[in-house]
Formats: sequence, C-alpha cells, structure tokens
Amino acid sequence: MQNQIRVQLLELNENTKSNSIKKQLEIIETIQNDDSIHLKVLSDLFCERFSKSNYTSNCVDGLIYSKLLNSKNKEIIEFITSLCPEGIVPLRSAKQMNYKDLQVLLTQQELVKADQLTQRKLVQLAGVNAQNRNWLYFTDISKIPAQDLQTIDKLWHAHSKGKFGLFVQRQIWLSVGKDWEKFWHKIGWEVNHIPCRYPDEFHWNSYGPRGHLPLFNQLRGVQVLSALFNHKAWEDY
Repeated sequence: MQNQIRVQLLELNENTKSNSIKKQLEIIETIQNDDSIHLKVLSDLFCERFSKSNYTSNCVDGLIYSKLLNSKNKEIIEFITSLCPEGIVPLRSAKQMNYKDLQVLLTQQELVKADQLTQRKLVQLAGVNAQNRNWLYFTDISKIPAQDLQTIDKLWHAHSKGKFGLFVQRQIWLSVGKDWEKFWHKIGWEVNHIPCRYPDEFHWNSYGPRGHLPLFNQLRGVQVLSALFNHKAWEDY
C-alpha cells in the first residue's frame, strides 16, 4: 500500500487525463500527518512544483501546503515555511491590505474565523467605518479593488480543495440562471426554503456544499451579492 501511494504521489506532476484534480486530492487526503515517509515525498513534489518558473498555485497545491504545514514532522514544517513563508497565493492588494492572517486561518481550516475576517476585510476595503456599521451596502462593492477580491477568492479556493470562494459562488449563480432561491439551495444556505441559522446550521469544513463559503447575509437581500458577482474582478479572471 505504501509503495502504491508513493508511486501515485510521484505521478502527480504528470499531465495525463487520468490524473485529474479530484484524483490528486484523493491521493493527498490519504496521507496522515504523522506519515513521515509519504510527507517527505510530498514535500519533494511540492518543491518541484513550486520551483517551476511558470508556477501558478491551485487547490492541489493548497492541500499539499496545508498537509505539510499541519504535519507532526518538525523538519518538514520548517522546510515548507522556509520555501514559501507567505503561503502559495500571492497576497496582492491595491490598498496594502495584509492577507497573511487570512491565509493562516484558511490553512489551519479555522473557517469560522476566516469567514468573519473576510467580512471585516471587505468592509475595510470598501472604506466603511466599522465603528458605524460592520456590513456592506451594494453601493460599497464597486469601491473594493478587483485585485483584492481576486486575492481573497484565490485564498479561499486554494485552501478548500477548490470548493469555496466568490468565483465558485458566481459560477453556481450563473449555472442556475441567476435564480436566487435555487442558488441558496445549491450552496446550502437554505434547507427546505428555510434560511440556515448562523453559525450552527452552516458547514465549517471543506466537506460542506460547493460554494458554501464565504457567507453573506441573504436576509438583507440580494443586492450585495449581485454587485459582487457582477464586479469587474471576474472579467477575464
């Protein structure tokens, strides 16, 4: 079994149809955080991927990074921290926003805190005085830079096995013909047409429905999400 996993790991860089994203994630998921042998193979694989001149992170890299960083092997943790101290997603911001804290929470799968922090950052990016209100109006959305929305989205996507993020939510919304009731049901924000209650009735792990996170309060209406999904950030994204 160990040799089989090792062979599968070494084949992860092969561009074959059988080597789909889903299959890669499944292989990586089988590795335990105290399995030093396979973690070492995984770290070598990650180093090879990360060192490529045309490297662009995806959800496979996100899972590898989290697996290595949350392992019980001190040497591997030090290696991965040294290799990419800022994580695998470029933390770009047009407003000098620091996304390191969000990256850490997502890597550790602290999704309640990550969701709350995401909302606070969006409020700050829109220039809203949080002392007056800690939520967004639809008119605030256009003030959020495209670069920052993309960074937030890439962080969520990379560290959720590709299931979460604003762009995924937008894709689902478009796939149901912009029908909000179908959208709420599809992403698990409503059950039997009844809105889920925060926080206990939401899924705070990567096994929740696709597009489930980050959250937005649908009870205030759809204008904020509509503005987000129509933001220029997703043009040619």
